[in-house]
Amino acid sequence: MEKRSIYLDDQRIPLEHPENKEWVVVTNYEDFCLKVTEIGIENIDIVSFDHDLDRSATLHFLDEVRLTYSIDYRKIKEKTGMHAAMWICNLSAETCQPLPLCFSHSANPIGAANIIGYINLFLKNRKLPQNCIRVKWAFEKRPGLVNDNKMDQNLK
Repeated sequence: MEKRSIYLDDQRIPLEHPENKEWVVVTNYEDFCLKVTEIGIENIDIVSFDHDLDRSATLHFLDEVRLTYSIDYRKIKEKTGMHAAMWICNLSAETCQPLPLCFSHSANPIGAANIIGYINLFLKNRKLPQNCIRVKWAFEKRPGLVNDNKMDQNLK
């Protein structure tokens, strides 16, 4: 079976892949968990995480995180890409399967750093290379999204 790559994002559709393959795109935490379970972690080669997976997370970033450099996850209604990163690390540990190569493409630098830090610590604790980094894939906005200039500026 050819390995699959998962792109977690509620706002963007990826236009490029590091190996010129198609992404399996999921838009929220629940769909991410279902898709990883369906495909099998052993059949996934790459995961790219967005952090803010709903409007409340993006607004929390724009209104508070940019000023305080700290995310208060209690103020975010939906689970984030950080929760998805924690879940897949736990799955890797529980199943003794290697963690896929992970990236964060989030426009939220604090959220991206949280994801990257968590995954790299997971890898370090297993004496594996800490290779999770922040990337910027080419993308297009998902059709039908609310036109919000504050959000649009953050996605650029």
